[in-house]
Amino acid sequence: MRRVWFAVLALVYLEHLELSMKVGTAPICAYGQAGCHILSLADFFDRVIQQSSRMHGISSDLHSEFEQYFFPSKNSIGKRKCHTYGILTPDDKENAQRLGREELTEVILRLLEAWGDPLSQLYWSMSQDQNQDFNHYSSNKALEISDMVHELRDGVEKMAEKMKLLGVLGNTVSYISPESLVPSSALSFYKQGEFNSLDHHDLLYCFRRDSNKVKNYLQILKCTTLPGLDC
Repeated sequence: MRRVWFAVLALVYLEHLELSMKVGTAPICAYGQAGCHILSLADFFDRVIQQSSRMHGISSDLHSEFEQYFFPSKNSIGKRKCHTYGILTPDDKENAQRLGREELTEVILRLLEAWGDPLSQLYWSMSQDQNQDFNHYSSNKALEISDMVHELRDGVEKMAEKMKLLGVLGNTVSYISPESLVPSSALSFYKQGEFNSLDHHDLLYCFRRDSNKVKNYLQILKCTTLPGLDC
């Protein structure tokens, strides 16, 4: 009898393990499409906030290391104008909290969408740079944050779909093309890929700034949508 119970328990464990593995590799969906792993809204927020925090941490480290390597005196660094200057963003927590959920979600998506091409070009430019002592490492990091931007944007879009389904977000938030976010002169410059070390530094500075905004805005959006959860 005991052997039978052991066999039953082993079978249940294996079935549970197989199910866990399937869930772990299934795509994340806002609602119940076939073959998808459905997350709660709180889980969606936790995932995108963790991803944004990690992305900002990597970008901050890369910017600091780049600055120390190429511009230790900082005398050659002038004022910067980031290519996302045309995206109106709240300048503090209070102003961000005054925005509606739709507006804040759209700001987050605009920032993420605006960085897709520039980070891809940054990676390509760094990988072609002759200064291999630093750029072999930095180009790998640039590729990592480029991938993370695309993943985070997809995650926020899925989260927005979940919010719409639950009735906490209106249907005004939709796909935003990069051309509608960034001045055409900036886009053409990025597509040429004609970067030098100062251009690399400026892009890393601007991305560090914008990734911090995304991280903070996601936390504020969570607290205005699900008050009481780590807020």
